[in-house]
Amino acid sequence: MAQFPVWDPFVRLFHWSLALLFAANALVIDPDTLLHSTLGYVITLLIVLRLIWGLIGSPCARFSSFPISPSAALKQLRDISLSRRFAHRGHSPLGAFMIYNLLISILGLGLSGYLITLSGGAGFAWAEDLHEGLAAWTQFSIVLHIAAVFFESKRIRVNLVRAMFTGIKEIPRHRARD
Repeated sequence: MAQFPVWDPFVRLFHWSLALLFAANALVIDPDTLLHSTLGYVITLLIVLRLIWGLIGSPCARFSSFPISPSAALKQLRDISLSRRFAHRGHSPLGAFMIYNLLISILGLGLSGYLITLSGGAGFAWAEDLHEGLAAWTQFSIVLHIAAVFFESKRIRVNLVRAMFTGIKEIPRHRARD
């Protein structure tokens, strides 16, 4: 097995903090409370910090290390369909699409939530509709993300969840792909 340092402490802390806070805000906390708004601002701040870290952070945290590439995503889908088991050192091409999707969706949630608070509940019905739509989309995306992590972990035989805790991805040498 080859070991690759992938997710630095900031990325791991960001990931698990975001997961916990989003789950609490979406599933437990009443959306009509100040706590919901406050956690929404904290979550939005986390996203902004991650965006900054994506520009100046460690090499694997930088957005340049996992660009959006439709051709690479199609190649990964082809590998999946042909039972090829290559593991990417960092985010896979499909994983990159999901990361950008989640960052943009959650940032949109924060901004639409802010617009709702500005309106005081009057005149910004479109912002509330947008917020609810983004919440549903984000929750769907998270379920898909979790399913994909478990699917890929089993398919490529790499424990991706452990890597998000330890920051080290262990990949069989003959399966590693940049």
